[in-house]
Amino acid sequence: MTSTRRTVAILGAGPAGLAAAEVLGAVGIAATIYDRMPSPARKFLIAGRGGLNLTHSEPLERFLDRYGPARGRLEPAIRAFPPNALRDWCHGLGQETFVGSSGRVFPAAMKAAPLLRAWLRRLDATGVRLETRATWTGWDEAGALFFGDGQRAHPDAAILALGGASWPRLGSDGGWAPILAARGLRVLPFAPSNAGVLVPWSGHLRDRHAGAPLKRIALAVGDARVRGEAVVTRGGLEGGAVYALSAAIRSALWAEAPATLRLDLRPDLTEPDCAARLAAPRRGQSLSNHLRRTLSLPPVAVALLREAGPVPEDAAALAARIKALPLPVTGFAGLDRAISSAGGLAWGEVGDDFGITRLPGVFVAGEMLDWEAPTGGYLLQACLATGRAAAAGVLRFLVGKE
Repeated sequence: MTSTRRTVAILGAGPAGLAAAEVLGAVGIAATIYDRMPSPARKFLIAGRGGLNLTHSEPLERFLDRYGPARGRLEPAIRAFPPNALRDWCHGLGQETFVGSSGRVFPAAMKAAPLLRAWLRRLDATGVRLETRATWTGWDEAGALFFGDGQRAHPDAAILALGGASWPRLGSDGGWAPILAARGLRVLPFAPSNAGVLVPWSGHLRDRHAGAPLKRIALAVGDARVRGEAVVTRGGLEGGAVYALSAAIRSALWAEAPATLRLDLRPDLTEPDCAARLAAPRRGQSLSNHLRRTLSLPPVAVALLREAGPVPEDAAALAARIKALPLPVTGFAGLDRAISSAGGLAWGEVGDDFGITRLPGVFVAGEMLDWEAPTGGYLLQACLATGRAAAAGVLRFLVGKE
């Protein structure tokens, strides 16, 4: 399809919206992106300050498993635009990539800005228009898209890519949810994902150890267990190992509050190995020095052991605490501090082509949908893939109208 008579409005200038616009612009569709912020892809740029994790190099089957219950709905889109295709896309924009030691994929520049500039130039070259400070407020009586400044748009199709509800100061505040709910669509409540958790530390631990890293640890809740790293904050814990357990922690909190997070301070050793080392004579050493000498535990680890009550003198009991230190989690740090969000438009409202079944000609992509994934490249990969899939759905829809 090359006719420019067909017009498509894309609401949201994040990765999903930009990806959709790229597909449409490449075949001559007159695509306009509307975003309420003064500039596009603000969350994308902020995420890129830490290196911009693009995707992951692990085998595709394992990669797809990271999406949990949403795998079946996301899989066709990701298979159509898998991690290798994302890397090739970056290279086509003049941005080389590399695989880090963890298997994560990054741009060689380790920044989002160069990639975004090249991407926007490509969109501009295909005639894609970008209108900023355009706040979508729904549809008017005639079915036109209506914006807060009174502007209306009458496209042949629309793609909603308005994001979830995390980092609201960057534009994704979930404000679209009441609009869709008013149309009779089921929107699941937003919840923090890839977020820090709240632990009621003692004043001593907060004052002495906030900001201390916990390296080479494992965290578990229920049957879920993750090895990685975390950081003690004044309010609790955050970091990759915590984020990866977001769904499991949320389920545990629904069952009971507080939920118990189990911290393994030496996951590379078995409990009997720990006990054998702890049984070595202390020779008058303090507990802190004994734990440092026998198990290489830092001061923050010793402080955490004391948070659970008097530290056992018996080596076996102390080893059991070191391998499964119970931490009471009372909740999450909140959506304003979460990297991403769970919840959103229910999958039952969306067809296989990413069209909203009760709103013909309206498609949806990105974090608006009810899925979540850990950090590591999975979030951006799915946003780009669903944006492209929604655009493909639009093209099929427009062909059917001819």
